[in-house]
Amino acid sequence: MISVSVMAPWKVPLADVRLPEEDIDAVAETLRSGWLSMGPRTEELEEALARYTGARHALAVASGTAALHLLCLAVGLGPGDEVVVPSMTFVATVNAIAYTGAKPVFADIAGIAQPWLATSSVRAALTPRTRAVMTVAYGGHPGEARALRDLGDAHGLTLLEDAAHAIGARDGGRQIGTLGAGGAYSFFANKNLAIGEGGALTTDDDEIAERVRLLRSHGMTTLTWDRHRGHASGYDVVARGFNYRIDEPRAALALRRLGRLDAENRRRHALDVRYREGMASIAGVAPTQPPPIGDGALPAHHLFTVVLDRDVDRAAVRAALAARGVQTSVHYPPAHLFSIYADGAPALPHTEEYAARTMTLPMFAGMSEGQQDLVLEALGEALG
Repeated sequence: MISVSVMAPWKVPLADVRLPEEDIDAVAETLRSGWLSMGPRTEELEEALARYTGARHALAVASGTAALHLLCLAVGLGPGDEVVVPSMTFVATVNAIAYTGAKPVFADIAGIAQPWLATSSVRAALTPRTRAVMTVAYGGHPGEARALRDLGDAHGLTLLEDAAHAIGARDGGRQIGTLGAGGAYSFFANKNLAIGEGGALTTDDDEIAERVRLLRSHGMTTLTWDRHRGHASGYDVVARGFNYRIDEPRAALALRRLGRLDAENRRRHALDVRYREGMASIAGVAPTQPPPIGDGALPAHHLFTVVLDRDVDRAAVRAALAARGVQTSVHYPPAHLFSIYADGAPALPHTEEYAARTMTLPMFAGMSEGQQDLVLEALGEALG
């Protein structure tokens, strides 16, 4: 086992990727094969993802953002449509909606300890132009996805899932990302299934899947791999598509890492429990609401986020942890306050308070108990 990290100065990085030699061998074998663009390993990955998630279709793409964009296009979003979306998310969620010409309409989170989209806030944001709701599995937590699906069903709205944080998470016994019309996953370098860049889209809808297949490769009716195998001799272009394909080395790495995903997510759960136990005696900070386990619910524990007391200087705390070699972050600056989306955006009191007080602590499957103890010790000293 080797550790691949560019965070050498950190004793405890925010995230870390551990690649055994077998992973590297799988990528090297792909490189030696002479076929690097989307081909047989991508097909194998898509079949494995479909089995793993229980979705009828799984389509591998260049990034989680590409998956979100393609999903929005495939369900027919466009100018004049509105999509209710949380502001407490990475901006790619919102951008993917805006790429289509549809309007993102921001809604609040459930509370200061519940940083996921609130069904009550979504309901208040609905207008005659609302076409869809985009939910985000913040930190790998299912949040109110099932309630949002029910709300959508009652109002004839499409539920779209940004499951970038949630590969392996389940709610009601179903994989997050398969509760609505489609889900988008990210395989970015800090995600639970990290390969550097990459993503996937899942859906049970044959028409959505066919549209995504077409649009991810320039709207071409056949792929290079099809022509290489003699399955086609030419192609037509029937839509204005994109170059959103994944490549074979990354598909091979994702396939290898998928086999370890459940075990690594269980390790994340153990670390989550241990964080909460260790933090119980530290004043001035509290973890966000513990995710439910059992009864068909299983979070992915992508992030471990905490909320500092109002009178705590977050910048000073982060600086103190950095001085001890502990990396921290803030997930996220609210999207509705960015200049590009601020005009006419509503006030979102829970989102804004959470954004001002939250802090993200290191969380990765390979974290040792000694590293976690250092985080807790440094946090206690910073708040003491």
